[in-house]
Amino acid sequence: QVQLVESGGGLVQPGGSLRLSCAASGSIFSIYNMNWYRQAPGKQREWVAGITSGGATVYVDSVKGRFTISRDNAKNTVYLQMNSLKPEDTAVYYCYAQRPTGTAYWGQGTQVTVSS
Repeated sequence: QVQLVESGGGLVQPGGSLRLSCAASGSIFSIYNMNWYRQAPGKQREWVAGITSGGATVYVDSVKGRFTISRDNAKNTVYLQMNSLKPEDTAVYYCYAQRPTGTAYWGQGTQVTVSS
């Protein structure tokens, strides 16, 4: 079992930055592939970025060059650095952890609002 707690969301102006954190507890964090998803009002949940247990990263096209996912296995934490934020980045952001066996867990989400 894994518990995931996101933090770092908030209100930011267009062009600003935020760093989201997802702290994991209850299992061996280093073996998990970690991902960030987001869900805007009235839209389906969308995958944003992922980082494998080995540190390889991938991004959805809409955030490439603006967002950076990273992990600190010593702190059982995954981060999402978000720069050059746009109003269309407004959403609830969720952390998602997946074991190699396929078992997966979600965090409770953190709200990001980009508005002037």
